[in-house]
Amino acid sequence: MSLLRSAFIGLSRSRILRHFGERSRVGRRLSSRFVAGMTIEEVLRAAEILNKQGIAATLDVLGESVSSEVDARKSAEDYHRLLDEIAAQKLNANISVKLTQMGLGLSPQLAENFAADLAAHARMTGSFLRIDMEDSSLTQVTVDIVRRLHAKPELKGSIGIVIQAYLYRSQADIEQLLSDGIRVRLCKGAYDEPASVAFPHKPDVDSNYIRLSCMLLESPIFHGLATHDEAIISEIKSFAGQHGISPSQFEFQMLFGVRRDLQQQLVQEGYNVRVYIPYGPEWYPYFMRRLAERPANAFFIAKNLLRQ
Repeated sequence: MSLLRSAFIGLSRSRILRHFGERSRVGRRLSSRFVAGMTIEEVLRAAEILNKQGIAATLDVLGESVSSEVDARKSAEDYHRLLDEIAAQKLNANISVKLTQMGLGLSPQLAENFAADLAAHARMTGSFLRIDMEDSSLTQVTVDIVRRLHAKPELKGSIGIVIQAYLYRSQADIEQLLSDGIRVRLCKGAYDEPASVAFPHKPDVDSNYIRLSCMLLESPIFHGLATHDEAIISEIKSFAGQHGISPSQFEFQMLFGVRRDLQQQLVQEGYNVRVYIPYGPEWYPYFMRRLAERPANAFFIAKNLLRQ
C-alpha cells in the first residue's frame, strides 16, 4: 500500500478533522467532487440528471457505525423516504446501505430487522436494496445477514451485496452467493486490511478482480462490476464478447464525480452504467477513502480550489 493511501485511510479515522471538515464551508466545497449534496432533494436531482443521460443510480445516505438505536432508526427512515421518492419521481435508481448504519455494532439482529424492512419496501416500490461491504471484520456477518434475508420468499431478488476483490476469501464468498442466486456488486476494496486477509499489491488485486468478474459474468444473474480501470473494463468487454454475453446481462458501476467521460463512453457503446451517488452531512470518512483509492484526486481537487 502506498504511503499516501495509508495516510488518507489514517486521516479518515481522525475525529478532530472529521468534526472540522463536516462543519466547515471549505470542507463542503472539498466534498462536492464526490458527494451530491447535503439534502435528499440534491441527491434526487443528481439522479434525475444522470437518468436523462441514460445512466442509472444507486443512492446512499452517508453515515456508518451509529451509536444508538435511535440513530439507526433515523438512518432507516431516511432510506425509506428515499425509496418513496424514487418511486414517486419514477427514477431509475436503487439504494445502498451499510449495516453499521442500521445498528450492526449494537445488535446484528437490529440491523437485520431494519434491512429486512428496507428490502420489503424496495420490492414493493420496484426498487432494490444493496448491502454495502465494510472492513473485513464485518464480512462474515454481512454475508450471513444477506443470505438469510434473500432466502425469505418474500424478499428473494430484492437484496444484493458488495464483494471486495482484494480479500482472499472473496472467490469462496462469490461461489456461495451465486449458488443462492444473489446479485453481487464487485469492487476492489477501500479499507486498510492486513496482508493476512487481503492481497497487499495492486497487480494481484487487479488479477483477482478480473477472475471474479468472469465468474459473475458466466452466471445467469445480473451483477454490477464497479471499476474505473480502463484496462480491466477492456478485459471484461473482451471476455463478454468471446463468451456471447450480452451487454444487457450486466452493468458497469462507477462513483459520482469519477470518470464522467468514461461513463458516457460506455453508455454510447451500449453498456448499462450505474453511478453510486452519496449525500448527507456525514461525508468525511467516505471522502477520505476516495482519496485513498486514488491519491491523484487530492491534487485534482486542490488545483480546482485554487482556480476558484
